[in-house]
Amino acid sequence: MAEQPERRNRRRALTWVVVLLVAVAGAVWLARRGDPPAGRTARAASARQVPVVAATARQADMPVYIDGLGTVTAINTVTVRSRVDGQLLTVNYREGQVVSPGDLLAEIDPRPFEVQLLQVQGQQARDEANLANARLDLQRYQTLLAQDSIPRQQLDTQAALVNQLEATIKSDQAQVESAKLNLVYCRITSPIAGRVGLRLVDPGNMVHASDPTGLVVVTQLSPIAVVFTIPADRLAPVTAQMRQGRRLAVEAWDRDLRTRLATGTLEAIDNQIDVSTGTVRLKASFANEDRALFSNQFVNARLLVDTLRGAVVVPTAALQRSAQGTFVWAVKPDSTVEIRDVDVQLTEGEQSAIAKGLSPGVAVVVDGVDNLQPGTKVTMGPAGGPGAAPAQRGSGRSPTASGNAGSPDAGVQGAGKAGAGQQGTAGTGQAGGGGSATRTTR
Repeated sequence: MAEQPERRNRRRALTWVVVLLVAVAGAVWLARRGDPPAGRTARAASARQVPVVAATARQADMPVYIDGLGTVTAINTVTVRSRVDGQLLTVNYREGQVVSPGDLLAEIDPRPFEVQLLQVQGQQARDEANLANARLDLQRYQTLLAQDSIPRQQLDTQAALVNQLEATIKSDQAQVESAKLNLVYCRITSPIAGRVGLRLVDPGNMVHASDPTGLVVVTQLSPIAVVFTIPADRLAPVTAQMRQGRRLAVEAWDRDLRTRLATGTLEAIDNQIDVSTGTVRLKASFANEDRALFSNQFVNARLLVDTLRGAVVVPTAALQRSAQGTFVWAVKPDSTVEIRDVDVQLTEGEQSAIAKGLSPGVAVVVDGVDNLQPGTKVTMGPAGGPGAAPAQRGSGRSPTASGNAGSPDAGVQGAGKAGAGQQGTAGTGQAGGGGSATRTTR
């Protein structure tokens, strides 16, 4: 009987222990349930530091370009042909040589024309002697007519003979000049300054004035023109600038938009739009003193039509896209990030002008946005630092605002992948650095 109270005490103590354990477990569960996921996420985000590459929004003038595909066109191209028929004796140029007007290019055998010149000169001398004799006879007939020794008809006939011989002398003089001109044509000279092409006829061949191929082609290289096309709906700002008398600058870039070849000015706009392509042709002139442009070369033409003064400029890689619109990750003074909604005014390759939503001096994240959430603490490194992918220069066209090709010398280097789950890289001109970003709930 004494053991029963002791056993009951043990059971009562064990029951209290179980109750206390259940109460503690319930309290812990309620505490965790009361802590919202957003708070836990924010604390977890603030507890770690994410390395990023950032750039500072700056206030600068941003050029507005209209891009087009163009072809270099020589202002003057001459196919040099022979003016006379004969045997080609010498070729006095090197293939690809740069020549000046009047430089000797080739010579044709002049001997047949020298003989022809001697013949017409001899005929002219004979006719001049006949004319001198006829004039003496005319003077004699005039004296005899005054003495009434000859009829007047004989005097008139002699006067007509003198006039006929004078006309013959003029014809002989024309033949002499023609023979001399043929001798000049035996020396073939360059009519313009430019570069000669490959030789078309070798010495020793017979050449004719009617030959279709000619002897050589001379192409003018300086100055030179570029003919390019722009969309018809972009023509209005160009014509508005030209009506004000402004000479618009045109830049010629290589095929990959990496090297600027030359800078010139817009000269003319075609008088009609090509309805099949919806484009209009423009012509620009380039000094081309360094011979960087070559006839029939393909180039990317960039026409400067305007400049945005005092625009807020950020790297294009900093722009992110979401269903709500375009935004950037802005770094606050306490090294935490927040989402800023922005309106993009213009995109030019690696640079974008912000119309609203961002002020100069604010640091924006260019690379390393994959792990960012509002409130995440970041450590900023310089552009192009470890983990930053180099920006691709001028690798595509921007789909926003201007629709222009990326400027190869604009923007901040080192902008890599932008936005969570993005596939593109900075400078590709795609939406905010190349792809769609998943925007977190604020």
